[in-house]
Amino acid sequence: MEGTRIEARAAFPQLRMRRLRAGATMRRMVRETRLSADQLVLPLFAIEGRGARVPIDALPGQARMSPDLIAATARRAYAAGVPAILLFGVTYRKDAAGSAAYEADGVVQTAVAAVKDAVPEMVVMTDVCLCGYTDHGHCGVLVDGEVHNDASLELLARTAVSHAEAGADVVAPSDMMDGRVGAIRAALDAEGHEGAAILAYSAKYASAFYGPFREAAGSAPGHGDRRGYQMDPANGREALRETLLDVAEGADMVMVKPAAAYLDVIAGVRAATDLPVVAYHVSGEYSMLKAAAERGWLDERLAATEVLTGIARAGADLLITYYAEDAARWLREEVA
Repeated sequence: MEGTRIEARAAFPQLRMRRLRAGATMRRMVRETRLSADQLVLPLFAIEGRGARVPIDALPGQARMSPDLIAATARRAYAAGVPAILLFGVTYRKDAAGSAAYEADGVVQTAVAAVKDAVPEMVVMTDVCLCGYTDHGHCGVLVDGEVHNDASLELLARTAVSHAEAGADVVAPSDMMDGRVGAIRAALDAEGHEGAAILAYSAKYASAFYGPFREAAGSAPGHGDRRGYQMDPANGREALRETLLDVAEGADMVMVKPAAAYLDVIAGVRAATDLPVVAYHVSGEYSMLKAAAERGWLDERLAATEVLTGIARAGADLLITYYAEDAARWLREEVA
């Protein structure tokens, strides 16, 4: 009968699960989760200058790059099958209000324009936060030494608008200030950027896995920590509340960060919303695999592919990962 699920009642020896595992072709045919290059987003770190490339020790294989080299990398990644990048800005021009974040000629804005000129078809996402631009390293402005949520919203919205004006397709607020998705949506619409999408870092945890990123972006807090606005790693239900608030404020996509240690959260968010769910396979998760592979403890390709597939299996539609270009190549070779 249509709509009725019939459960298998056979048992061994009539039922042998190994029948559908015999041979590579059969295994591919019945595979439940299919990882695709179209799901991948490559994070990149933009610095000022031209022809500048500074390797990141804590992120093997990754580098801070000037906008011209960011554009060249984006072109190569797109040719490999990666459809999108996520840009972070790295600057030494820092002040209490993070003003370099929303300057028209800022490093992210310049990199966005360079990528759009070189690869118009590539989806350009931009990280919207103040931590890499403030002299105190926090994700919002300080009032009496504490991050002030409401005073930070206007500056975050200004940053998002400046990215959209440079050509960004998607702005991604990562600050975890309450109300920032609504403030950014209102600001974008008021400035004629109704077509710019918002990817909300909805469930961003105060994680130990961000260490390599903070070295790469120069964004470690100068005092205190971010536990007052990033989520407690012990909390799962709170992630659903955060996500649904962002959906109500106008987010177009929602994110869980980190990914590999939060598969249950990804699954919960997937069940709670029909919006695209994005998972960020973060710097520490990437660097652990790199370190183990360098010591010969893991097969890097197999381990990385397994982790990314697990994130997709949990419910992620898109995966932000430093492995994006490699993974796209591996997937292409697998098909060939």
